[in-house]
Amino acid sequence: MIEIWGKPQCPYCTQAKLLCKQYGYDYIYKQLDEDFTRDDILFEFPKARTFPQIRINGQSIGGYDQLEKWHSKYMKQPWNHQDL
Repeated sequence: MIEIWGKPQCPYCTQAKLLCKQYGYDYIYKQLDEDFTRDDILFEFPKARTFPQIRINGQSIGGYDQLEKWHSKYMKQPWNHQDL
């Protein structure tokens, strides 16, 4: 499961959601001030300074650039891609 913690009018947040939709990844999108507060994100991602913040299977990977890198590696793996 991919978790995307984003904010309104964030182009990288939108790109992260689109990548997940395009490749059929199971994901949840959480939006600032609707699903969490600034305090929540600082607690969940203490070193975070940008949006989005992304977790895969409970592990923080960083932002959109890291999601793209993960996706590139993931698509090259020989196992079944239904584990998300």
